Amino acid sequence: MAQPNAVSCRVLWSPVVDRARVRALMSDEERARYGQLAAPEDRARYATARALVRTALGRATGVAPRAVAFSRRCRYCGGPHGKPRVPGAAARFSLSHSGGRVVLAVAEHAEPGVDVERVAAREVDRLAPRVLSERELADFREIRPEDRPAAYHVYWTRKEAVLKAVGRGLSVPLRGLTLAAPGQRAALLSWDGAPGAGGAGAPAIALADLRPGPGYAAALAVETPGRIELAEWDLDGPLDVP
Repeated sequence: MAQPNAVSCRVLWSPVVDRARVRALMSDEERARYGQLAAPEDRARYATARALVRTALGRATGVAPRAVAFSRRCRYCGGPHGKPRVPGAAARFSLSHSGGRVVLAVAEHAEPGVDVERVAAREVDRLAPRVLSERELADFREIRPEDRPAAYHVYWTRKEAVLKAVGRGLSVPLRGLTLAAPGQRAALLSWDGAPGAGGAGAPAIALADLRPGPGYAAALAVETPGRIELAEWDLDGPLDVP
């Protein structure tokens, strides 16, 4: 049970699995989307993600997984492009996948955002000025060049998790967010032009780094003024939600 001023959040990790039992949970619309994906690895990640979220939300709401209904009503404008949720349910969720990892975060009465990225040998010195604030960029340039790809992905996943928690995509400039440096406890330090802030400053966000395994970076954000009481589970597959 979560302590006072804490939000209990479960983070479920699944390997990528594409089997008939996994695909059977998809809705007709999801099956159509699955069929449009050309690459086998993309289809496998999509099938795993849909099975994981349906199994977990079915458990949380007492509904058969394939019968779980989702809404994408935007909290800001009411349009049909917002963060997915189950109407009427206390459970809120966020989903991400990269490479061979799929992750789902589920919280009660608070909006989570989760992101995982496989660390790649990108041109991070070129990309960093587009993503990092001036303060972050100064910290980034103090990092040894060989350690910068991992550090860049820490920044990226933390920022993506924050934007997912508040239901905003990359339409919000990433450089407006300033986060604690990699190696420090994850925290949102400031947010210029935060959505819905009304001039009152950044929304209340709690952040935590996750344990995705070697070669990956991952982060969790929860829209709350309290702290996160986190439990991470490594599953054998997307149907094995405890």
